[in-house]
This record gives sequence, C-alpha cells and structure tokens, in this order.
Amino acid sequence: MEKPEWLSQMEAVLEVLNEGVIVANERLQILFANTRFLEMTGIPREELIYFDPSQFYSSQEWDFLSQQADVAFRTGGNRYNFVLPRNGGGRLPVIVSSRTIQYSGATFRIATYTDISEQTRAEEELRAANAKLQARQMEIEEDLRLAARVQRSLAPKSLAWDSMSVDAFYQPVHSVGGDFVLVDSMDHEQVSLMLCDVSGHGIGSALVANRIYSETAAHMRSGMPFLDMFGKLNRFLIEDIAGSGMFITAAAARIDARQRCMVFAGAGHPPAMLARPGQIPVLLESRSMILGALPDAVDATANQEVQLQPDDRIVLYTDGITEVFNSRGDMLGIEGLQEIVHQTSSLPAHEMKQRILDGVAAWREGPPTDDVSLMLVHVR
Repeated sequence: MEKPEWLSQMEAVLEVLNEGVIVANERLQILFANTRFLEMTGIPREELIYFDPSQFYSSQEWDFLSQQADVAFRTGGNRYNFVLPRNGGGRLPVIVSSRTIQYSGATFRIATYTDISEQTRAEEELRAANAKLQARQMEIEEDLRLAARVQRSLAPKSLAWDSMSVDAFYQPVHSVGGDFVLVDSMDHEQVSLMLCDVSGHGIGSALVANRIYSETAAHMRSGMPFLDMFGKLNRFLIEDIAGSGMFITAAAARIDARQRCMVFAGAGHPPAMLARPGQIPVLLESRSMILGALPDAVDATANQEVQLQPDDRIVLYTDGITEVFNSRGDMLGIEGLQEIVHQTSSLPAHEMKQRILDGVAAWREGPPTDDVSLMLVHVR
C-alpha cells in the first residue's frame, strides 16, 4: 500500500509538532505516526504502520473509538478525552482531536493527541485531597454536634416555685457559642444566678465558656461572695489561659425571696434591670471591669445590695440583645431594651420574656450576629 502523495509532502510539518499525530485510512489502518506519537506510546513505528489499531484496545475501548470515527466522518471532526496504549501496558490520558479529509476520492482520518497525564494526575490528587477534607469536615461537624449537645445540656431550664420563677433563653449564633447561664438554687427561697459572655464566637469561645462554667458552678454552690468569685475568675483567665486573648463579662445575682433582698455584681457587663410594673426599670451597672484583661479588674465595691418588692422582675442579658441594628443602622441599645422591658413588665414572667425577645427581633434587621442570652427572674 503506497503512501498518498499529500501525506509524503506533509510529513516534515507533522514531525515538528509538539502533539502526537497519526493519519489513518478509511479502515482506520495507520498510515503515518509522527515521532511525538511514538514517544507517547513507546510503540515502535513498524508495529504501528498498516497495522489494525484495534489490537491495542479492549473491545469496549474500540467500540468507543469506532463511534468517534463515525462522528468525525459525519461532522468533519470532533474532540474527546481518551487514552493511548503504552508499550508494555498502561494507558496515557490524552485529548484527541479528530477530523476527516477527502483526497482523490479516498477518505483519510487525521488525529492529534495532547498529553494530559499531568493534568489528570493533578485532578486525581485533588480528588483524593478533597475526599480527605470531606472526611475531616464530617468529623468536625460531628464534633460540633456533640459540643452543641453538651452546651445545650448546660443551658438552664425554666424554674418556678411559690416565691420565685426563673425564665431563661439562650441562642448561639453558631453551633456553639460563648454565652452561658448558670442557676443554683439552695432552696426554693434563695437562688444564685450568673450570666457570662466570653469574647468571640465559635469553638474557642465555647471551650472557654464550658471551662468557666465548671469553675463558676463550684464557687456558686459553695456560696462564695461575688467579689471573691470574680477575683478567682480573673486570675484563672490571666494565669491559666494566658495568651488566649479571651476575656469575659459577667453579671451575677443572689436573691433571697424570703428576705426580699438581692446582692448584685457585674464585671464589664451590660447593666441588669430591676423592673416594676408601670415604672421605668432601674439600671444596675457593673462596678468591675471585664475579667481576663487586667489583674486589678475587680472593684472592691463590686457587690450591690438591692431591696426587692413583690412582683419585681430582674432582667439579665448579654450584648447580643442590645447590640442589634435596624434597617436605618440605629442600634437598639440599653435605652431601647429598657423601654421594651418597661412596656412588658406587667405581663406574666414567661410572656414578658417572649415579648422582650419579640421586641428585639422586630428591631433587628436580618438574623442574629451574636450569641443571645436572656434571664428573667420574677419575685412573687
């Protein structure tokens, strides 16, 4: 079988291409293969020229090639991903560009092959890396679900006795958060409360919050004065979690319904509110600074003693309640919350809590951007 004249004239051009090139007749017998093609396959020229290429492929691969050849014949050309056989076994991934030409009444197929083995290897490595990342992501999500369950177990339930009730709400902005609420009741007449806000959000804040919860719960059960408790927490944050950059604000109250009195202490926290029906709520300001920043953050006059009356409401909250903005960019702030508390202070305690949350949500544009905690104590 003689080589077509046009092919003999084109060989020099085809030899200098960086891509593998073959020319085949209408029976798909290879008439020409350039040097680059021989390098890509490692198959000697004498094993290629005029040989049936189907011998290099499985039946499924050859069926696919035959279909592509038919497409090229009908359309004049096509492009697809495939593989080249390599001498001694193996496959080289390539992009095949195939076209059909007519010359002197005969049909010829010209195909060029671009080596994409590096790209394919990179894609396989990327897929493997993505699979590992996905597996790790699933582990992290499971850890977060467990952490969220643990943190939810620390959230106080609503409590009610003849002389007093406690209604609490907690919603982290992420799966886990840095706010926590602690309630310890020595009996149905006395209750100790503490609400903390750890700086930041997410896992780091949640870990610190859980550790502080454990520390604080023991102090609360022992009846430790708030001045001493704040001092211990401040040293713990500075010395035991040094370099973390974490600090907390806190509000604590110890209420004796029988004696109608309350001891309150705050550290860098938004002011608590003492609400009485029909009156503007009284603000109980923090006298100590945030804990974990300075050694002398706790003020010697941290404790405030407050006389209570029947039907008093004590409202403790974190800044996720007050630092919310409406569509005009106005912040609700302490005064805005104070007005909501004033308007709802005659309602039953559980309704009052929900109306406060509804009022904050009505002011806020969009979803919460910070952890939200609210505690409402009703002294009957």
